[in-house]
Parts: sequence; C-alpha cells; structure tokens
Amino acid sequence: MRSIEKDQPTPTSSAAGVISRGKTFSSRSWRMTGNVWLSIRATLMLFLLNWSQCIQYNGLTVDPPENLTILDPGHLGSLQIHWSPPASLLNMKDCHKRFQLEYFNTYEDQWTIIRTSKRTYSAQFDLGKQVQVRVYTLLKGSCTNGSEVKSARYTELIKEPTSTGLVGTAVQDFVCVFHRMEYVECKWERDPKQPANSLPTLYFWHNELEQTEECPKYIISNGIRSGCTFTGKSLPDFTDINFCVNGSSPEGPMKPSFITLQIQNHVKPAATQILQLQARPDTQLELSWESPAGKVPKNCLEWEVEHSEEGPDGNHLSETISTTGTMETLLSISDKSRICVRVRSKMHKYCANEGFWSDWSVWTCYPEEKVSGAKQGWDVIALCTYVTVAIITVLLLSLCVWALLRVWRSRLVTKLDSLSVSLFASKSIVSVVEP
Repeated sequence: MRSIEKDQPTPTSSAAGVISRGKTFSSRSWRMTGNVWLSIRATLMLFLLNWSQCIQYNGLTVDPPENLTILDPGHLGSLQIHWSPPASLLNMKDCHKRFQLEYFNTYEDQWTIIRTSKRTYSAQFDLGKQVQVRVYTLLKGSCTNGSEVKSARYTELIKEPTSTGLVGTAVQDFVCVFHRMEYVECKWERDPKQPANSLPTLYFWHNELEQTEECPKYIISNGIRSGCTFTGKSLPDFTDINFCVNGSSPEGPMKPSFITLQIQNHVKPAATQILQLQARPDTQLELSWESPAGKVPKNCLEWEVEHSEEGPDGNHLSETISTTGTMETLLSISDKSRICVRVRSKMHKYCANEGFWSDWSVWTCYPEEKVSGAKQGWDVIALCTYVTVAIITVLLLSLCVWALLRVWRSRLVTKLDSLSVSLFASKSIVSVVEP
C-alpha cells in the first residue's frame, strides 16, 4: 500500500502543481499588465509635458516673437535672421526668455532647430530655393513654476527665390577638389541647353572676406570657362565657403547656382610614389610604402591595398585590404606565383566627413620581371640600326641638296655668259653703222 501510494501522485501534489502553474500564470499576467501600465503612464507624461508647454500658468499666455525679418548682406546665401520678444513679455522680470528658431535646411533636406537667448542668428540657405523660417518663445522661471513653456503659436516668414536667369542655363555637376591640401580646383559642366558663347562667372565668400570676390584664375576648356583654381591661402578650412556660378549669354542672363562646402571634406591626396615589396625568411611578403607628397597629415590617411596573384596556370586572384598603417604583410608565396600590389589613400573619418580617393600607385611586383640578355642585345642592335639609318638618310638628303644647288648654279652662270655675248655683239653693230 505504501509503495503504491508513493508511486501514484497524491491529490496534494496535484493541487500543488495546479497552484504552482496558477502562480506562474498570474506572475506573467501581472508583468504584462505592469508593462502596459508603464506604457500608458509614459504616454500620459509625454502628453502632459507637451500640453504644459502650451497651456497657461496662473493665467499667463506665452505669445510668439514679433518683427521677424531676414536680411541678405550679399554673402551668397548667408542670411541674417532677426526677431524681437513679444510685447506682452517686455516687462516680465521673474522669468527667463529664450527662443526656438526653426529653419528648413535645403542642403540637408530637413529642419534645423536652434535654441538661443539671442535675438539674431546667421544661417546658410540656397538662394535658388524657398527660404522658410519660424520662431517660438520659450519661458522658464517662477512665473511657470520652474517649467519651460513654449508658445503655442509661432511666427513664420517665407521668402520665395528670385526667378532670374534663363531656364536650362545653370551649370551642372559642380565639384571642388582640395588637391594634396595645397590648392583647390572647382569644376562644372555646362547644361546642354546652355546657349553658345555663354560666359560663366564664379563668385565666392567666407567669413574672412568683407565682400564677395570673383574667381582668381579660370580653367578654360575648348575656349569655354569650365572651372576655377584657387592657390595659396585663398580658401580656409573648417569654414563654410559659399559659391555662386552665374553669367551671361547672347539670349540673356544664366540661371545662378549656389553651393556651400568646407574644403577639408574635399581633400584628394597625391598618388603614392614609393613602394617596397620584400620577401621574408618565412616565405611571406612584406609591403611598405611612404606617404604621398603634399600637406595632408600622415595620421589622417587611411589606405587600400590591392594585390593580385598570378598562378602558374595564368589565373589572377585579386583582393583589397583596408588599413591605417604604411606596412602590410601579405600571403605566403611560392616559387611558381607572382604577386603585384598597388595602394591608394584618402582622409579618414576622424579628420574629415568625406573625401576623395587618391589615384592608384603604379604596380609593384615580386619577383620583378627580368629582361633577358638576348632581349637586351636585340634592343641595342635595333637602336644602333635606327641611328645608322637616320645618319645615312641625313647624308643622302644633304648630298641631294648639294647636287641640286650645283646644277642650279651652273645653269645660272651659263645664262649670264650668253647674255654678256649678246650685249657685246649689239654694241659692235651699232659702232659700224655710224658715219
């Protein structure tokens, strides 16, 4: 009986199992209910926070700023935005006033939000597109019980672009390259619809200039302006530089193009000139190279190494490796294979947001391709043959010219002699006839 009772589940143990499962289910339900409640509380808090920024505190209403204006000082898109506090808050002393400025950044295609206590702000716009600005009032202090309140309404100003220039005359594919961090070269392509004999003109401005300036040296391609070269210290780095390319044509003014950039994000290093490829005792290849010429800091460069291996069957296997150093260990080699490598560089993300890859270096191979002695001998013989033929040709031409000159001279002398005889005979006849 006891052994049977031990083998069979007792009612107590079954009930305990039911209770245990019931507790598990209840705890899971409680956690789910708790998570839902937390989500509801978070939503309510966010709603109350947003609502509290726009609601009245003790009968206080926050009005938006006034007298919003946009001034163009002629800096190719760098506009000055001005506003003033609302008149209803001019005499308020127990709260701090700030402003939230929002403007649509056409270069990034998104809204930019700035919070400031000032009443003016300078921002960059593409003057060929719509300028859209709005500003709110922010209030915080004892008048708002310590919370920051934003005005429910905003003041907005929209300026439409000035429609000047013929449609289809704006330049295309404007690109600037900071070669070796020594000089900047900006190029563009002409629109296919651009009238013939159009004359593009480039203007630029940055914070170190009082007014806009024209391109110091134009690039001419097929008689047409296709770019501009800046040398020396004419363009600073880590500064917004504004460009405008407009111009004239026989049919009317060209449509202007506005561009803003920072030149440290457009660096193109020079190609690497010196590569060394050596075999180590462990049958591996060690590649080293020197940094390219120019003013690009060595610690700002990242590299790509491309190596191609040619097997005994003539097949090529290529691979590209990324690195930040100037030395790389390649795969082991065999007596029947030949490896060629080349490198290129660009500014890495810790020194610039973007940039251009340099040109590839020339291929360096191991083992080097040797020229046989027989081939060298044939090259020398061919060179000597060419020189001999050239000398003989020059001598023959000289002889021919000399012979022609001698024949021409002998004919000239003969003609002169015959002419002298004729004159003498005529004089003799005249003397005989006289009485």
